[in-house]
Amino acid sequence: MTQKRRRHTDQFKFKVALEATKGLKTINEIASEHNLHPNQVSSWKKQLLEEGTTVFGSHTIRRQREQATKEAGLYEQIGRLKMELEWLKKKSTRFE
Repeated sequence: MTQKRRRHTDQFKFKVALEATKGLKTINEIASEHNLHPNQVSSWKKQLLEEGTTVFGSHTIRRQREQATKEAGLYEQIGRLKMELEWLKKKSTRFE
């Protein structure tokens, strides 16, 4: 039987990596406490030391992408509405 892949939150990863960085416990002790593989703890620790607090912020990247696509759509809509407004202004001069 296969196991489902567990997903850990950014806060959990940061907490475990910070705990490993402090050096109060060994990586094996931390891994057994949190039911993780020691290689995973070492990997998170390495990422934390190299990249800082933004290392586990995949949600922020996703939000930025979503924001950019939303803005692009809104700018398209603004452009279309401006074109329609100009067209209506031209056509309305006939009725004055």
